[in-house]
Amino acid sequence: MKFSEKLKSIRKQAGMSQEQLAEKLGVSRQAVTKWETDGGIPDIDNLLAISALFSMSVDELLSNERGEKKPEEYLFESVTEYDIDEPKRYDMKLGGAKSVILSGYEGEKIRVRLASNTYAAIQKDFKVRIDDIRKRIDVDIIRRNNVSEATAKEAVCIFVQIPAPYLGKIECAVNAKNVAIRSLACESIELDVKTPGVILEDVSGAVEINCNLDMEVVCRSLHGEIAINQVSATSKILIPDGTAFTAVTKGIGTSISYEKDGKQAERFDTPDADNVIELNGMKSELVICAVKEDHYGTV
Repeated sequence: MKFSEKLKSIRKQAGMSQEQLAEKLGVSRQAVTKWETDGGIPDIDNLLAISALFSMSVDELLSNERGEKKPEEYLFESVTEYDIDEPKRYDMKLGGAKSVILSGYEGEKIRVRLASNTYAAIQKDFKVRIDDIRKRIDVDIIRRNNVSEATAKEAVCIFVQIPAPYLGKIECAVNAKNVAIRSLACESIELDVKTPGVILEDVSGAVEINCNLDMEVVCRSLHGEIAINQVSATSKILIPDGTAFTAVTKGIGTSISYEKDGKQAERFDTPDADNVIELNGMKSELVICAVKEDHYGTV
């Protein structure tokens, strides 16, 4: 099934009109019509938004495409690589971006790719600095020539690939519309983010998300611990139905509630389970949503 057919199908399964989908994505109805009539494929920012909305991976959305422009293809880009030869801790300060995808791969270099379809001066106005300090790799994205963070958030996508054989702890700070973490197995990942949406796909270990915005975390599988730290926020985490986990609240005025297939449910966590979902902070709420795999596209 082509992307156009798949998008139309999952939209209808969710009971949405083109206008309603366009409103949720922040695009025009004409854009949705174009995508559903084989007129093109959304850019990575909109693909991530569709992925989060319907709880499908980007790979699933594009799995049967042939001969179409892939979302990884951009008109303008800058790539910075650095050889890694031993396990390292990674400390990344990425600044503003439209979207960020952080993933592991079977290689020996850390690879940072900045990409845009609209910002032609990306190589001149953005610099990636990678510093190797003993057991730590520092990655900083520096804006030059008075480029604002607002401009970066409108125009620049960031892709970071970390060599799986040399994965240690990861700390990442970013201000982006969407953040996706994929294919990472490490001791811990700490995200200091400003984003309404986080996607976790094939991630194992301890994941800590610091974010004071209302957000939705789409967790395609749960292998370890997810700690969400917030102040005065209401967020939601989607997990596959049947996942065994223990829910924990800490802090002041925090609470967790539960949903199954979009309806309020009684508490369904399991005491002493290996997997943990934890809410920390002050005056914050977290809704844990169990979603059946065959109904992921309707959430």
